[in-house]
Amino acid sequence: MKNKFGFILIKPQIGENIGSCARSLKNFGFSNLKIVSPKQSWPNSKAKATSVGAFDVIKKARIYKNTLEAIKSFDVVFSLSARKRDVNKKHISIKEFIKIISNKNKLKYGLMFGPEASGLTNYDLSYANYILHIPTSAEFRSMNLSHSVTIICYEIFKAFNDSKFIKGKKNIKGSSKKKIDDVINHLKNLLDNKNFFLPEEKKHSMNLNINNLFYRLEPNDKELRILSSIISTLAKNNKKA
Repeated sequence: MKNKFGFILIKPQIGENIGSCARSLKNFGFSNLKIVSPKQSWPNSKAKATSVGAFDVIKKARIYKNTLEAIKSFDVVFSLSARKRDVNKKHISIKEFIKIISNKNKLKYGLMFGPEASGLTNYDLSYANYILHIPTSAEFRSMNLSHSVTIICYEIFKAFNDSKFIKGKKNIKGSSKKKIDDVINHLKNLLDNKNFFLPEEKKHSMNLNINNLFYRLEPNDKELRILSSIISTLAKNNKKA
């Protein structure tokens, strides 16, 4: 999966952002980073510092003088934009993007991100097959470069790793209904001795509510023993009082 995707940073202005992008790539299993005409000198010490454990991605990153050279190895290129662009390109949503890349083919996909201050130029956009829009608040659309990269990395990772997003099954076996019933009956007897179930006509509904509460919890044996001990301890303390 990871070899299908490359991330192209067009004229990034801040070394720290490049390092953060590299870190996001590695977080989600990617390593193909291409950089076009970075504003600051390269190699960049600030990019190295913010990459933390992803310095290997920084070391392997390839530097290009222009956008065309950077995208030549890709079959399909998506350009990222925070706003609707007035160009003759198909604007797609994240959902449409996932549908495209999920097709079982051997195509290589490039993700193109613009400089922090201005975004991609129309000339850069002319090389893209699609313009991918990350929805944001209408009150503040500008998004940090590394944040945009992180969102896209996450969406791709999620699309190809369904099993990691399925809630795991419980490893601890829940208590049997009989054990739960014993604790509930113990509690009800104590409550009855304290005249809790008054008025008498509401006793039935109160018992139902107690049943619903405890059976919904699905406690395991250890939790049930602790609960039973709490109930018994409180009952003893009340007797002493």
